[in-house]
Amino acid sequence: MSPTRMASEHRWIYIGSIVVLVGLVVAGLLTYTQQRATNEAHRKANQLSDALVADGYPALDTGNTALVLGTDGGPVCTDPNSALKQGLWRVHLANGAGGPGMRPVVADGRVLQAGAEVIKVYCPDKLAGYQEQIDALKTSDVIND
Repeated sequence: MSPTRMASEHRWIYIGSIVVLVGLVVAGLLTYTQQRATNEAHRKANQLSDALVADGYPALDTGNTALVLGTDGGPVCTDPNSALKQGLWRVHLANGAGGPGMRPVVADGRVLQAGAEVIKVYCPDKLAGYQEQIDALKTSDVIND
């Protein structure tokens, strides 16, 4: 059997090997990218938890925080200073009643600063606008330690 004929008979082995090799390279790159993003999400979640603990809050479950906020802050950092987001967090600062019984309350400034910590870790470029919005609210020390 001539070497040329032998090479053409086993051509499918070469092609199959190349396809498998390319597939392994692609899978490796995807796994590396995903692991890098996961590590970054956990690093930011730990940073947030440490900042909140330093402010007197209980430690966060960093695994859940990493899943929810990821590496970019997720929905928290999607235009936190928009009118809709401001309206929603102002509604959450009400007395909890529904309908005509709903009244605004004087919130504790620490609660709003916890939100600022999240923005500081995940989207620091938007912190100034958020801080401006919460500084405009009337707050007090209403939570007893």
